[in-house]
Amino acid sequence: LCPCLIYGAYVFLPFDAPLLPTVSARLVYTLRCAAFATFPIVLGMIVSGISRLCSSALEPFGELQREVEIHRTYVSQSIHLFILYFFNMAVLATYLPQEVLKLIPLLTGLFAISRLIYWLSYAIGRSFRAFGFSMTFLPLLAMLLWNLYNMFVLEPENLLA
Repeated sequence: LCPCLIYGAYVFLPFDAPLLPTVSARLVYTLRCAAFATFPIVLGMIVSGISRLCSSALEPFGELQREVEIHRTYVSQSIHLFILYFFNMAVLATYLPQEVLKLIPLLTGLFAISRLIYWLSYAIGRSFRAFGFSMTFLPLLAMLLWNLYNMFVLEPENLLA
């Protein structure tokens, strides 16, 4: 489903990436796009704080209720996945040709939407969360494999340059 969503958005959304000739410009563009991917994490932190505040626990540092635990786990996992996402996206931006840089904001949007889907499905029930997690993890895995392929197969002489 993820390749179909990315391809459909790539073909049908009417925007292009700005001209980014240098590596530093591409990294700044990636950083700006990644700022939008933090929206689900910040929203999760807010909801987690509100649910902890409204919790009926007698001891604030005692055992967490399920509603509070869901949000806390979501935020923790989202932060870990965002770190992996951001570093892979930064490396990916250095290897992509100018014509394909439109993928950077599309992958950012996919990350944000898939984290929100994961959060919703995790709140419904733990057995439903595989879909949202796979929409986050599989594009991340594809980016990692593409980055490793570029680093070690296509340009091994520029690995540390």
